[in-house]
Amino acid sequence: MATLPSYLLAEDKPAPILIRGASVFDGVSNKLVDAEVLIEEGMISGMGQGLAVPQGATVIDAEGRTLIPGLTDAHTHIMCNDTFEKLIYSAPHEYAGVMAAESARRMLLRGFTTIRDVGGPAFGLKSAIDAGVIAGPRILPSGYFLSQTAGHGDFEPRLYYLSPHFTGQLDPAYLRGWTIIADGVPEVRKAAREALRYGATQLKIMGSGSITGAHDPLDATEYTLEELTAIVEEARHWGTYATIHAYTDESIQNAIKAGVRSIEHGLFASEKSMQLMKKNDIFFSTQFLSFTIGAEKAGMTGPAIPKYEEAQAGATAGYERAKKIGLKMAFGTDILGSIDLGPYQSLEFTARAAYYTPLEILQQATSLNAELFARSGKRHPYTAGPLGVVKPGAYADLLLVNGNPLEDISLLAKPDENLALIMKGGRIFKNTL
Repeated sequence: MATLPSYLLAEDKPAPILIRGASVFDGVSNKLVDAEVLIEEGMISGMGQGLAVPQGATVIDAEGRTLIPGLTDAHTHIMCNDTFEKLIYSAPHEYAGVMAAESARRMLLRGFTTIRDVGGPAFGLKSAIDAGVIAGPRILPSGYFLSQTAGHGDFEPRLYYLSPHFTGQLDPAYLRGWTIIADGVPEVRKAAREALRYGATQLKIMGSGSITGAHDPLDATEYTLEELTAIVEEARHWGTYATIHAYTDESIQNAIKAGVRSIEHGLFASEKSMQLMKKNDIFFSTQFLSFTIGAEKAGMTGPAIPKYEEAQAGATAGYERAKKIGLKMAFGTDILGSIDLGPYQSLEFTARAAYYTPLEILQQATSLNAELFARSGKRHPYTAGPLGVVKPGAYADLLLVNGNPLEDISLLAKPDENLALIMKGGRIFKNTL
């Protein structure tokens, strides 16, 4: 009789594991430490030299490899593995979920053990992964995009029609869990509460024009300060925070005034705005690979191409300002639109190397992202221990790397070749040793 792999049995507690012979990057320090790491019941229970081996434990000899925390991604759309038009308006309802399950498996095998998903109906996928039914990263889901009429989250593809927001008909984008169109303070409060009701760990606001939007130009500023403030207040009432899709400087300034805790994209932020972001301890969650590979490789078509090129033209200056000012930089990739684009997620490491050191990039992808995730407060679903670090009491989300990524960050751009071991919650999902 066939049996399931142990990682798919939710009631099956992982056996103790002792990793020896590794040089450890703890997620923070610029120095590697030679240490043994003991994992028990999914957590790191000990770290040091000469650790006792528990009865029944598996001993893994790292043979000098580098042990690092599992990678994290602060900007994913794990449910979006095809075009929004297909996922929302034409494909069978279950199509998005089946594609996302495979995307989650591949993402974990690239070494990403935790993600902040900033838009899309990922609650069912999260539950299945947490239950051990399928393999994938931990997910901090935002669920619904919160968008104004004609905003970035207004996906209705027909350009000439009587808007459903006036006729009262329900948009499939709402029915399928993708977006809530809300205009005015009372509506945005209700929309925020609806997203939180479904289990959002943080709220995702569409606050400016977009590259791929059906209706909005890139230079549009979306939502008023009053509307943004109302959404942020609702998030705060639930002990969490709001993040915002924002390209224009006006939308970023409004977001700062409203109290958002993270800016997504933000490439047109002025120096003044970035200084305010630093003063208010706001994370900058922008992407580097997306605007270096060109429109075709980024999957842009039709009217999205000139908007992409406009954003690309401002990207370098935005990156340089953020580096100069010293913003807290999240590691987020925003890879979406096709499951075949998934490997680009790993190439983000090399794209950042033009601006940051390997240490800085590793910190962004581990402990800094974990600091951002912690802003969800009591809505954070993974609080048994810290994420993004290697230390006693932390989640046993660990990677063994062939080589030293503190010297060569490009190792992480080739996970199939260079990740010898992938562990999440004390369970091994890949082991080539």
